[in-house]
Amino acid sequence: MEESTQSAMTAGVPVTGEEMPEPPPEVIEAARNAPDHWLAMVDLTWQGEGPPPLWALIGQWRSGPTGEIEEWRDNPEYRPSPQMLDWSDPTDPVDRALQLAATGYGPGEDVARELARAEVSVLVTATGTPLAAASPEGTPVIPVYTSERYLESVGRLLYDRRPVADLVEQLPPGHALYLNPTGPISMLVDTEELRTALASAGAAPDAKREAGTAKALRPGTGAGGAEPVSGGRAIGKPARAANGSTVVGAGLAGSGISRTAR
Repeated sequence: MEESTQSAMTAGVPVTGEEMPEPPPEVIEAARNAPDHWLAMVDLTWQGEGPPPLWALIGQWRSGPTGEIEEWRDNPEYRPSPQMLDWSDPTDPVDRALQLAATGYGPGEDVARELARAEVSVLVTATGTPLAAASPEGTPVIPVYTSERYLESVGRLLYDRRPVADLVEQLPPGHALYLNPTGPISMLVDTEELRTALASAGAAPDAKREAGTAKALRPGTGAGGAEPVSGGRAIGKPARAANGSTVVGAGLAGSGISRTAR
């Protein structure tokens, strides 16, 4: 393991004895095969090539001279994935891209790319005009929902289902799309970035579509959604490899097969 990475990983508070979390079976087995060694626990949402970056490592166990687990240290630079945050499973490709971008496990550009190919639900007036609102920061927005799960949390309100290519042309001046405000994570979508993605996807508005074709009222679930978390494109931290350490998959995120980073 590189000195800078080792320093960052060992900056966590050591936990030993009964206060130490119980290591999973794959970690116990890896410790027996690697006495007096650090065993890094990786969040298996990270699927890149080569050794995992520092921010994808949950922490590390230390095996003693006899191969027994003696210590656990959290990684202070660990960035939890959507699954480790216990967010609900993504409902669609846009929601998946949004969750990964918000946690740093995927590029922010993927949100606009998936959204450009999508159809979304939008609250409308009786004449079919998209219903405007404001984000928690006061930004003028048009809320949109990528799935019925998030839409139903709004309640019994009139809505329409529209291709994003159509909806972006119907945005009032100065308004942005507010993506899934009732989901575990929401995002203000940059309009120009979305237009670029639409152009790349070859998507064009449907000239034959009537703006006032609103559907019937849909009953809501009555259960309020999670507190919206606003923000733009996620910015990732510099990745640092954990060379030379043994990497063990997190039990919550995958099969738990151990591998050695090189």
